[in-house]
Amino acid sequence: HVQLVESGGGSVQAGGSLRLSCTASGYLGTPYCLGWFRQAPGKEREGVAALNSDGSTKYTDSVKGRFAISKDNADNILYLQMNSQKPEDTALYYCAADPRYCFGARYDYRFRGQGTQVTVS
Repeated sequence: HVQLVESGGGSVQAGGSLRLSCTASGYLGTPYCLGWFRQAPGKEREGVAALNSDGSTKYTDSVKGRFAISKDNADNILYLQMNSQKPEDTALYYCAADPRYCFGARYDYRFRGQGTQVTVS
């Protein structure tokens, strides 16, 4: 079983930046995929970014060039650096993990955290 705890959400003005963090515990095996997905009120879940165990990254088109996913292996923390934020980035952001390879940004992970709110105005 994998446990994930997000932090770093908040409110930011359009054009600003936030960094989300996710502390992970547990064992996934290899391959694995860690990622972020989001859900805005009244909208479908949307995969945002994914990081595979081989180091490859995947992003949904709307965040390419603005968001960056990374991992601190020493502390087992997953990050999502969000720059040049837009009001349409407003959503509840979830950290997630899955024992399968991510071929793209996805939202159907086996494990997920409780979510952290990001509001861009």
